[in-house]
Amino acid sequence: MSTDPYHAVQQEVQASLQNAATLRASYKRIRSTASGDSEELIWARNELKATLAALEADLEDLEESVNVVESTGARLFGLEESEVIDRRRYVSHVRNEIESMRAEVDGQADGRRSRPSSMLGPSGRAAEPTIPEEEDAQSEWARQEQQMMIRQQDETMDSIAGTLNTLHEQAGLMGREIGEHVEMLDDLERGVDHSEAKLSTAMRKMRNFIRQTEETKSGWCIVILIIILMALLLAVILV
Repeated sequence: MSTDPYHAVQQEVQASLQNAATLRASYKRIRSTASGDSEELIWARNELKATLAALEADLEDLEESVNVVESTGARLFGLEESEVIDRRRYVSHVRNEIESMRAEVDGQADGRRSRPSSMLGPSGRAAEPTIPEEEDAQSEWARQEQQMMIRQQDETMDSIAGTLNTLHEQAGLMGREIGEHVEMLDDLERGVDHSEAKLSTAMRKMRNFIRQTEETKSGWCIVILIIILMALLLAVILV
């Protein structure tokens, strides 16, 4: 089975198309607020044109890969005819997007160059300046884009706030648990000190008892011997 080059090229084309869409949105936003000879607008237009040129080159490679599959045979690459049709549709879709973007950029540039001659009315006098519907649409689009960015920022801030609240709750729970463990350790320390005091008292009493026993042991022996002697004398006398 031959190697299908479509997917590798298609990923590059999709990335370039997304980049071009981003530049197109930026170009529209700048165009709705900047003047025709603005350096920022000129830079945005040139950047979009360069991106479209690179995208068109990638699209040619992608179309060539589709042509290879069509000419060689879909079965040779393990593809169905419907897959080949979808690829051809994707190529046409990307080409239409490129043509739409290029027509928008070129048409806007031509419109700005030809605007001074179109400012004269049918009588040769200067026509009253009007706001084109396209500029109204672009202003509305810019406003919607700003609102969407604000909503995304709000959602991000809400997510961060929720995370901070969760961390705060966890920190409070950990603090309470640490406090409980500290109290338990204090209770254990007091119990150990109390047990140690009792043990010290018992050891002191034991030492006193041993000392007293050692001191009185000889006296008890003498008393016992005297009692035995008196018993023997009484026995002798009685006999």
